[in-house]
Amino acid sequence: MAITLSDRERRLIAAFEDETGAVVTDCVVFEDPDRVVFVVAAGDMPTAIGPGGRAVKAAESRLGCDIDLVEAADTPEAFVANALAPAAVYGVTIRENDETVAYAEVPDPDRGAAIGRDGRNIRKARRLANRHYGIDDIELA
Repeated sequence: MAITLSDRERRLIAAFEDETGAVVTDCVVFEDPDRVVFVVAAGDMPTAIGPGGRAVKAAESRLGCDIDLVEAADTPEAFVANALAPAAVYGVTIRENDETVAYAEVPDPDRGAAIGRDGRNIRKARRLANRHYGIDDIELA
């Protein structure tokens, strides 16, 4: 799917890449609270985080907002699992009827992490899954 970036998102990507050295493939700005989600190229997550989290903390300081990171993936199932991190995801099944829905198998102790405070993690995962793979919804199984 083609992803369209705003000027602000392009500037944020450039600043994050300059600060961390990681390759970013997408950026989404959430206003609730002000946070930015970067989709980092597969394999670049250690570079984006840095030793002891120093790279991402420096980027947060430079950009003045909270940053969430999601690792890109080659399949929609792997991408949904990555978007729900840090929750453990045992498997993802995608079904297409009237809508395309991803069913993520998450153990009960990790459901809170998958949903996040006020639902922010699941909203992030749903928006990114739709943006990258045309998935209309994510449900936790």
